[in-house]
Amino acid sequence: MKISCVEPLGISEKHFEELKQEFAVKGHEFSYYMNRDERPETLVERMKESDIVVISNIKLSAEVINACPNLKMLSVAFTGLDHIDLACCKERGIEVRNAAGYSTTAVSELAIGLMLDVMRKITELDSATRHGGSRGMFLGRELKGKTVGVVGTGAIGTATIRLLLAFGCKVLAFSRTKRPEVVALGVEYCPLDTLMAESDIVTLHVPLNKETTHIIGQRQISLMKPTAILINTARGNVVDIVALSKALKENRIAGAGIDVYETEPPLPADHPLLDAPNCVVVPHIAYASREAFDIRADIVFDNVREFLS
Repeated sequence: MKISCVEPLGISEKHFEELKQEFAVKGHEFSYYMNRDERPETLVERMKESDIVVISNIKLSAEVINACPNLKMLSVAFTGLDHIDLACCKERGIEVRNAAGYSTTAVSELAIGLMLDVMRKITELDSATRHGGSRGMFLGRELKGKTVGVVGTGAIGTATIRLLLAFGCKVLAFSRTKRPEVVALGVEYCPLDTLMAESDIVTLHVPLNKETTHIIGQRQISLMKPTAILINTARGNVVDIVALSKALKENRIAGAGIDVYETEPPLPADHPLLDAPNCVVVPHIAYASREAFDIRADIVFDNVREFLS
């Protein structure tokens, strides 16, 4: 079979050459590309003769997929699959496998980092210090003792809960499924409205689907305490960004830490969050750690090996 990895995935060329040799010994052709190019015409050129394609979070439309008549399997180096036209894959009988679990630690740690940054204004005060400023009258807030609402208790949500408990937080949870291991930690599941109203921090860890699109909208944000902050390391469209920006600008909530958006960064200059106060924005980096990428590569190519076998 012909296998193509259409982007570098954070893997060294040496590693790719080792994979190429491994697959060649088994009678397969393996090609790889050391640059990321999201243009549909480039993707078609790289994929058009392939039986198996490895890709991460680049949008893969039906048009691109249908331009690849030999395609049998997609090994997706990402947890979510909302950037893939799954209906087209189902119609074509193309198997799609994700890389579940590779970034659990990375994402949960960044969620905590964003909480600390927003509460202690680390990013803002770094800039102030570099420009001759000082603390002034600023007082930060501690994570210990805060009530944190975790929306979504899958693997990443649960990992985040464990970190929050280590910091001495009280944790509330909302999820479609109640996990016994989460309950065993002493976490209370409650309705979403209750969680929004009672939490000092709300952190989001749900996939993007019809049920979760704008699960945090204007009404839910209106329930938050004026001292509360919102953290999103899940998917951009689980939050109504316009409603969030308005709440920040009107000081109806105290702050936000955002890693994900409706589109992948770079963001347009007029994006609603870029001029919102007390909002730390980072360019979708929660999943991107050296350790996570190494785990991801193992999962992605194990999925390919399993498919071939």
